[in-house]
Amino acid sequence: MADIEKRVLGKSGIEVTKLSLGLWAVGGDEWGAVDDRESLDLISAALDMGINFFDTADVYGLGHSEELLGQAMKGRRDQFVVATKIGWVGFDHQARVSVYDTADKVIAGVESNLRRLNTDYVDLIQYHIDFREPNMEAYIEGFQKLQAQGKVRAYGLSTSDFEYLQAFNADNLASTLQIDYSILNRTAEAEIFPYTLEKNLGVLVRGPLAMGILTGKFTPESTFGEGDFRQRWTGNQDEYRVFLEDLEKVEKLKELTNGRTLSQLALQFVMANPAVTVAIPGAKRVSQLEENIKAALLPPLTAEEMALIDAITPPGGGRKIWPA
Repeated sequence: MADIEKRVLGKSGIEVTKLSLGLWAVGGDEWGAVDDRESLDLISAALDMGINFFDTADVYGLGHSEELLGQAMKGRRDQFVVATKIGWVGFDHQARVSVYDTADKVIAGVESNLRRLNTDYVDLIQYHIDFREPNMEAYIEGFQKLQAQGKVRAYGLSTSDFEYLQAFNADNLASTLQIDYSILNRTAEAEIFPYTLEKNLGVLVRGPLAMGILTGKFTPESTFGEGDFRQRWTGNQDEYRVFLEDLEKVEKLKELTNGRTLSQLALQFVMANPAVTVAIPGAKRVSQLEENIKAALLPPLTAEEMALIDAITPPGGGRKIWPA
């Protein structure tokens, strides 16, 4: 088992490994085909290798990701720190409003999360809608009631919108923010990270590998399989142009690997930011997981390496990688 550094998740007091496992892909509906047996083995391998924190959501495979995590936790729930999310299932995209318009509906929704996870509590519940919609107050009230009932230990928000984050945390009772952040997207450094440090919000970084771009495995000729949301990167002319620009940055970053993989360099960069509590890269195979864990054990990036990264994407710069 690797000795992965643990950090406290904001004001929740919950200790989590600085590298975790994101379980979007194992839902099986947006990252191409996955095998449930392999997914269960992946979760068990992560636990055995020293990871204690797992991030999922009701919308990942319409609950299938949560169900798989629930199966993996059977008989050893106390070894897992579990984060899940609620909001997108049933969302009315035309009216831009979620179905959870009262605290009671939010509570009932989270209780369905718990049933799929086969647990009576979740360590962290997150409001998954990344922009302000009319039901924000209902979520806050519902989360706080669930916290009082012991069904959630802490709650937070998933967004890259600074004004929305401030409104959600107006009473400063939220514990976390989940946000897209990577070498290619450093926009959070401008305003959001100073705020999270000031308010003691734990930061969960999604997209640390920029949806796979920072693995270095893509080329201008890359294609994406059926059911993979990244098809739009090559199928949409504007997005393809941006994709090519990102690949040019990746080529420059490869010069900094120095015995590491590009993925490991990207994860090191994210985990080195003092505002970041935990990076949540996804994985579909144990080999990917092993590579990620090695990044958590490497010595810190040098000042020279950071300066070279700054020259490629300046502090506060870059672009938000969909879905941000």
